Amino acid sequence: MANPSTPAAPNEPIQDFSHCHAGILKKLDMLGELPALLEPAARARDIAEKALEFFREAIFEHHLDEERELFPAVLASANEGEEYAHVKSMAKRLTDEHRELEGMWKRLESQLKKVAKGQQSDISAADIGRLISQYRAHAEFEEQAFLPLSQTILGRNSHHMAALGLSLHMRHAPTRVNSTYI
Repeated sequence: MANPSTPAAPNEPIQDFSHCHAGILKKLDMLGELPALLEPAARARDIAEKALEFFREAIFEHHLDEERELFPAVLASANEGEEYAHVKSMAKRLTDEHRELEGMWKRLESQLKKVAKGQQSDISAADIGRLISQYRAHAEFEEQAFLPLSQTILGRNSHHMAALGLSLHMRHAPTRVNSTYI
């Protein structure tokens, strides 16, 4: 006769029913974890979706504004010689960092799209961390070094500052169509 504590061989009749629900109960315990996981999963989808939208609509536009408007305006107003060379070097550094950050983003984008759709993703936590870290360092350099210098240079002539502000405003102002001309 088989020992009741050992499982029956495939062709032997079951002698002990005392643990026949163990597998079912284990799966039910797992199912019980699901509600706690739904909110973080929804949050992950939301964060990924908002990050995709933000980079498309804000970050790339911000980089273009700086490269097309701010950097040239500061260079045009900088004093010849050392100041001009310093501004040119800083603008090159910031532009190079823009390309690097955009490249990092492009490598993450397809995986973020999967997360936003609730699909399985191989997104790298290290790559996300690296993008965040490098963007923070970029923003810090710009905020602490380039922008104060830009303010000083453009502030020497209030018309330069006003022209830059108007140019940026016009670029981002919604286009209106006046129906009286149609």
